[in-house]
Amino acid sequence: MMERREQEVSAETENVAAPAKNPVKKEAWEWIKALLIAAVLVFLIRWLLFAPFIVEGPSMEPNFHTGERLIVNKIKYKFSEPKRGEVIVLHAPEGIDYIKRVVALPGETIKVDGDKVYVNDKVIEEPYIKEAIDNAVKEGHAYNRRNFPEPGSEGTTEIKVPDKSVFVMGDNRSNSKDSRFAEVGFVSYDKIVGRADLVFWPLNKAGFVHF
Repeated sequence: MMERREQEVSAETENVAAPAKNPVKKEAWEWIKALLIAAVLVFLIRWLLFAPFIVEGPSMEPNFHTGERLIVNKIKYKFSEPKRGEVIVLHAPEGIDYIKRVVALPGETIKVDGDKVYVNDKVIEEPYIKEAIDNAVKEGHAYNRRNFPEPGSEGTTEIKVPDKSVFVMGDNRSNSKDSRFAEVGFVSYDKIVGRADLVFWPLNKAGFVHF
């Protein structure tokens, strides 16, 4: 009996003497892991998937204005090609980024004559600037005052979009530096940052970008 009791006392002593885990250190480590995971997610989202973009200048009025903030989907065109009407952000020759609208796709022919845009010899519908065009007509002038190609340019009245490139224009047709300018020209896929998907500021304009 004495031997058994001594064993029990010894066991109790061992249990009491075993070092307990520090709850403060454990909680701190959990916070560190959570912050590390959050940092990795922010990096992936910010640099690989989505990115914020601030609109500057009048070239996309009346649909986008200076100071508006957008979310650009950077992964969209890794799995699909741009479509007509989509709004994209692209790397411009000046080393800055432009926001423009896709008007013509690879292999299509493009001609701009006033407010009419011909793609493969057919006038395309552009509901996103219809109201602006109608208002200009009421005022007695064309909404767009810059044609493409310019009269006498390369002796042709229309130009074909190269492979893996798009023709882009600003919605503010008379005040936009876009594919109609030689400095910009056709935009190759590798110059496209991504598709503008969401307006998040100002709050009264927050919502998805419609194409």
